Amino acid sequence: MNKRMYVAPLAAILSGLILTGCVGQKKFAALQNDYNNLNSRYQSAQVDLASSQTRVKSLEDQLAQERANNASLKKALATLQSTLDMSINQNTQGNVNISKLVDEINASNKYIQHLVAEKNKSDSLNLVLTNNLTRSLSRDELRDVDIKVLKGVVYISLSDNMLYKSGSYEISERAGETLSKIAKIILDYRDYDVLIEGNTDNVPITRPNIRNNWDLSSLRASSVVQALQNTYGVDPKRLTVGGRGEYNPVADNTTDEGRTKNRRTQIIITPKLDQFMDLIDKAPAKDSTAVTDSI
Repeated sequence: MNKRMYVAPLAAILSGLILTGCVGQKKFAALQNDYNNLNSRYQSAQVDLASSQTRVKSLEDQLAQERANNASLKKALATLQSTLDMSINQNTQGNVNISKLVDEINASNKYIQHLVAEKNKSDSLNLVLTNNLTRSLSRDELRDVDIKVLKGVVYISLSDNMLYKSGSYEISERAGETLSKIAKIILDYRDYDVLIEGNTDNVPITRPNIRNNWDLSSLRASSVVQALQNTYGVDPKRLTVGGRGEYNPVADNTTDEGRTKNRRTQIIITPKLDQFMDLIDKAPAKDSTAVTDSI
């Protein structure tokens, strides 16, 4: 505005001087030159002003855009923070659940390891006990004697071919040596009860004074019990007679081989649980005819 006010009076003065002829040509030319310079500067200032106004408008637009972006970022940040807080809470709960799950898995693993250890221990005890019980039997005797240890109970199964006379419940002569060794085992473990259990095949018995296989199985078991008591000195208070007839088969009765397996007498030694470990330490001394690798 100052330049415009300055240029206008100057132009009026120059016009007046020209009209009145009060100034010379040189002064007029100098004034004209000053006028042109001022006018040029005025035009340049106008261009600069317009350019500045344009830049100001652009900066104002940029500022508005940045403010809008800033508001959008704040909103996004708030949403992200909310999501993060929720995720942290869920993660904390998840960590609690995972920790609980890990504890349960560890507990299960410990229980499984305990079961495996107990099974291995039981298997080892059974194997040692079986070896101890069979070490005094010869190879020939082991063909007619089957010894198993299941859950701390000893099962000694004797075939009828070895024990009894054919078609009878009387003890045969060849059974004496084997029964003497089994009696020695029973006497060595004197704190345990002994059940003698007779079993037959399903072929009906046709003998006087023997009504059926129940009678035959019980009479055969009774013969073994009386031999153990009278011949080998086993305390009768420890002995029990049982007959199961044909109703506890271990093989198919439709074949000769199966019926032979079913005709058997079992001697079942039942130690108390708290004495099972002692049973291993009290095994009989190794006989010169012992066979330890036959099982």
